[in-house]
Amino acid sequence: MAASLVAVEAVLLVGYGVVLVTAVRSERLAMGVTTPLFFLLYGAGLAYCAWAVTRLHSWARAPLVLAQLIQLGVAWSFRGGTSTLVTVTLALVALVVLAGVFHPASLEALHHDDEA
Repeated sequence: MAASLVAVEAVLLVGYGVVLVTAVRSERLAMGVTTPLFFLLYGAGLAYCAWAVTRLHSWARAPLVLAQLIQLGVAWSFRGGTSTLVTVTLALVALVVLAGVFHPASLEALHHDDEA
């Protein structure tokens, strides 16, 4: 479940990066290039880590946890007003992923990779 939600996050981040690429303007070229590049790389990295976790590679757990903690911070920044739905959605997804990553069965499955 956690890896699936992270994969959805990755697809959305890559999609947002692609949308931003189409909005590049010559007067703000540096921001127009680096911002989409950030979202494309972030999404690709999350997708790779989600894939690695499904293959029981324990190293991938740390980047996933960090990404969800960052997402909780982003959710907090959207709190109040008309963005309450964004806050709840981001926080809920992050908490479900964290619960999945730290579930005893997940920890046990990933622990076996450390011994190999």
